[in-house]
Amino acid sequence: MQHVEVIHDFAAPVERVWACYTDHRGWSRWVRLGRVTLAREGQPTPDGVGCVRVIGPGPFAVHEEVLVFEPSRRMVYALIKGAVPIRHHRGEVTFAALPDGRSRVTWRCQFDSIVPGLGPLVRRGVARMFAQVLSRMASQLP
Repeated sequence: MQHVEVIHDFAAPVERVWACYTDHRGWSRWVRLGRVTLAREGQPTPDGVGCVRVIGPGPFAVHEEVLVFEPSRRMVYALIKGAVPIRHHRGEVTFAALPDGRSRVTWRCQFDSIVPGLGPLVRRGVARMFAQVLSRMASQLP
């Protein structure tokens, strides 16, 4: 099992950071991983529990299902389909308010590599992608 953790601090209140991160369709404007759509809407909002977000084009798309949705605090998701060399991917993104009005996001995941011996390389790639996504998200927050 591979584990990844990426932490990013934002110069914005946690509610604004949460709103940006959990606006799944809005990712299409800034994430640079391709178009993001919802294959299924969730509860209590379209981006909530049960939501299936689809990231990327056609046969290369990744499908992730939202399992836990605690506004301004935590979202848990699982990879349910995708042309990636991993399986059993489960992610957790936590949001914390910092004393100075900024916020901190911690993005953790664990997964197994499909290809024996490739896990550490895939882990580094996933960590780099998470860091890039959070950095791009920071540029979206006024």
